[in-house]
Amino acid sequence: MCDQPRVWDLDALVRRFGVEERVYRHRCVEAWSMVVPWTGFEFSKLIAASAPRPGATHVRLTSLLRPNEMPGQEKMHWYKWPYYEGLRLDEAMNELAFFTTGIYGHPLPKQHGAPWRLVLPWKYGYKGPKAIVKIEFVDQQPRTFWNDLHPLEYGFHSNVNPARSHPRWRQASERVLDTGDRIRTQLYNGYEAQVAALYPREDPE
Repeated sequence: MCDQPRVWDLDALVRRFGVEERVYRHRCVEAWSMVVPWTGFEFSKLIAASAPRPGATHVRLTSLLRPNEMPGQEKMHWYKWPYYEGLRLDEAMNELAFFTTGIYGHPLPKQHGAPWRLVLPWKYGYKGPKAIVKIEFVDQQPRTFWNDLHPLEYGFHSNVNPARSHPRWRQASERVLDTGDRIRTQLYNGYEAQVAALYPREDPE
């Protein structure tokens, strides 16, 4: 549901949109966190270039399926690969939503989602799919990988919320990877000022 569908070359994307470095907090649903310097560009730039149609309400993202190169896809055959995720269009347009091509000043390695991945710092890390090969604009909420597997554990929004515990990991605090310190988890991972307006009538689950 867009007026400018196309196949993008990554180098062409970088030439068109440029890149910048952003340092974001990263929060995993398993209750650990770290601070990461990413290189990339705002997702909103790619969305604008695609010209979504007025009826488009959500974005659906699909990751690479290549089990001969990604051994986990072959070994963990009980999962329904490839990985897939989704966002509301207004979430995807938020200034924090960031398509990344690099990390720590270097191109993304394969284990971090080369050649590009989506970073959404106010959500748990699994909401940012790696090695994305398809982006679609749709008119209804798309299904997502973890929500399909465990709908009672993984909500569609999956915003960082210290008051909403996961059945296996209490979310009120987190372990910082580099120091091992235990710190209090912030609502929306500390980005409340930038994203709270997206969820005026919703439990930030």
